[in-house]
Parts: sequence; structure tokens; C-alpha cells
Amino acid sequence: MSHTPATFDKTSASALSDRDTLRANARKRIEDGAITDTYTADRDQVIKLLNEALATEYVCVLRYYRHYFMAKGMLADSIKAEFLEHAQQEQEHAGKLAERIVQLGGEPDLNPDTLSQRSHAEYKEGSDLHDMVKEDLIAERIAIDSYRQMINYIGDKDTTTKRLLEAILEQEEQHADELSDMLEGYTGR
Repeated sequence: MSHTPATFDKTSASALSDRDTLRANARKRIEDGAITDTYTADRDQVIKLLNEALATEYVCVLRYYRHYFMAKGMLADSIKAEFLEHAQQEQEHAGKLAERIVQLGGEPDLNPDTLSQRSHAEYKEGSDLHDMVKEDLIAERIAIDSYRQMINYIGDKDTTTKRLLEAILEQEEQHADELSDMLEGYTGR
């Protein structure tokens, strides 16, 4: 079996900046930190979207912690452990979102007075264990759709934010799958 040697594509390579241009551009506006001239997304809009996601994550953290503390009944112990794990993972998401907002030159909006107003998900307490799981599943489904829409909006204009959102989306889908399994187990389907 013979291997064809790789060919160098001169047209795509010509779009790359030469070393001197890269060095000169890096010295311009250094106060912008990680944001260079090649950043093509609408930074203000991306920061706004990330702040909405941040609010959503904190609302979810608070809801999961409430459910963790309030869960009672025969199935509560195993479900409580999931509520606690999800709360901690949502907190990690919030931290990563806040860090990215700062990298983009923004400020994380952690104002508790407006948190629930900016969140995509609602803070629903749930009246019993079944209701708590259901409300958490609904919130995860909202997060999945909102993250997917943000990813599609950002596209390849901000690959770092896109990768961050994709990683969070993956974990939100795992949460939804686990909660869906809990609901099925609860109802015996």
C-alpha cells in the first residue's frame, strides 16, 4: 500500500499572517488581553448571552440545593445525592462562564436582585420528590435549548466560548438523561 505525500495548500496558507505581522499585531492594544483583531464575534452580545447563562446556572444551583435539602421519602437518599452532584456541577459551570466573561472584557452580573429575571430557567420549588425531579428536568431541557442556540449564534466567531458552551451543554444533556431515568423509575415505567 503506497502513501501519497501530503501536499501543501498555498491558498489557505496565504491567509495566515506572517511572523512579523503576528508579532506587530500582538503589540497593538495589549490592554485587550486575550481579545485580538481576529476576534470577530459581537463581544457585547456574547457577554450578554454569557451573563444570561450565568444567571441560569445560579438559579439551577439554588433550585438543586433546595431540592437536596427538602427531598424526603423512600427514594430520597439516592436522588438527594444526584441533586447535590448536579448543584455542584452547575456551580462549576457558573464559575467557567464568569471567567470567560472577564476574559472577554466584561463583568459577571451576579446581582441577586435580578438573577431570576435574567435566567432562562425558572426557580420552581416542587411540592414533592417527583415534582422536584420533574422541575429539574424541565430546567435542564431549557438549558439544553438555550446553550444550543448560543452555540449556533456564536458559530466559529469565538471558538473558545463555543467550546466552553459545548462542554456545558454535554453535561446538561447528561443531567437531563439522569433526571428522565429518575422519573421513569419513580413512576415504574
